[in-house]
Amino acid sequence: MRNALVNPGAGELTYEIRNIVNVAEKFQEYGLKINWENIGDPVAKGEAIPQWMKEIVISELMCDETYGYCHTRGVLETRRFICEQTNGIGGAQITPDDIIFFNGLGDAIAKVYGNLKRETRILTPSPTYTTHSTGETAHANADPVTYRLQPENNWYPDLEDMRNQVKYNPAICGISIINPDNPTGMVLPEQILREIVAIACEYDLFLIADEIYNNIVYNGQRTVSLAAVIGDVPAIAMRGISKEFPWPGARCGWLEFYNTGKDGRFKKYVNSILNSKMNEVCSTTLPQKTLPIIFAHPQYKNYLGERIARYEKMSNIAYDILREVSGLLVNRTNGAFYMAVPFKDGLLNNRQSLPIARQEIRGLVENLVGRPGVSPDKRFVYYMLAHTGICTVPLSSFSTPLQGFRITLMERDEDEFHEVLRTLAQKIPEYLNS
Repeated sequence: MRNALVNPGAGELTYEIRNIVNVAEKFQEYGLKINWENIGDPVAKGEAIPQWMKEIVISELMCDETYGYCHTRGVLETRRFICEQTNGIGGAQITPDDIIFFNGLGDAIAKVYGNLKRETRILTPSPTYTTHSTGETAHANADPVTYRLQPENNWYPDLEDMRNQVKYNPAICGISIINPDNPTGMVLPEQILREIVAIACEYDLFLIADEIYNNIVYNGQRTVSLAAVIGDVPAIAMRGISKEFPWPGARCGWLEFYNTGKDGRFKKYVNSILNSKMNEVCSTTLPQKTLPIIFAHPQYKNYLGERIARYEKMSNIAYDILREVSGLLVNRTNGAFYMAVPFKDGLLNNRQSLPIARQEIRGLVENLVGRPGVSPDKRFVYYMLAHTGICTVPLSSFSTPLQGFRITLMERDEDEFHEVLRTLAQKIPEYLNS
């Protein structure tokens, strides 16, 4: 081409959670049985959608207005319903005009970062969910600016590191959190959340809280919504139905804006997000119209409770088995349905391997891990996949120097999940000692 078409570094914005699927599918073609422990899609893992929920969707499909555009911000009745829920917490008070619907949180995240001035930065956690880190990196065309989550302390944020990053980097205009967290499964205690709000208040920043897993919490923990503690600090909460209903294929998420009127620059920024959404007219009408009906359904609470109980059981199975493996830093997952497991420093290297019986698969793996710049944990993940069929994700792909892997907790067959974890527990020492 006569001109370069992409920004420098754009080719580095990879999405390892999906990339590894392509590799695993090739292995599958050669006859390898795959245990998919990489993608957070409950439906793909066999989640049965209840009949009453399907009937609600069918009923809304019979309404002609479902087939038309809705308001750019979203269906008014649905936004009113969400306002009642948020305002009932007793913290920040919002109106329907403080909500904008998007075609999934991926769409929303792109708008949130894409409408920032290029020179401004959002301080993100490390490790963090890939869509956030790539969105922030793409807007700034620079490496992400991060604060550390501590695997030696329940994955809680290092608040001293957070404060120093803010204090000594005047380009930082906001702090993002994911609560409950992906990829670690950590749930922020209320006191830590309040301290983060205090840092934002002190340095005149705004907050972004991805709360997509807000109602998926267990092991005696509880989630405190940002709205409950935000005070007068400007903020954005990100919510959606993809994990909770679950209906990821609906691509339905929304932003809630808190304290928009408290700061003129923040209000202008919120308006820029709305204007960019206007270029798309609106988000999909159908899932928005079903949302209040499903949330208010008398069977919804028990349905969600049964799913949460299953995640709790799988969380504890994974914790009890993996904590016995020497060389791993294992924390109990208390929210969402992920577990991030780092290796202790220095245990992984670029010489370790596991035997691979099928020659075709061995050739593919050796080609993948032999490329320049492949991290030791990516090497581990690909050898483990080829040797056992267990598909995980390298932890370093979540914007962290930590070397490890992330697994999901959505397997519905308890015996199968036990077998997956026991296999990992057996093979990890073999890999480390190879």
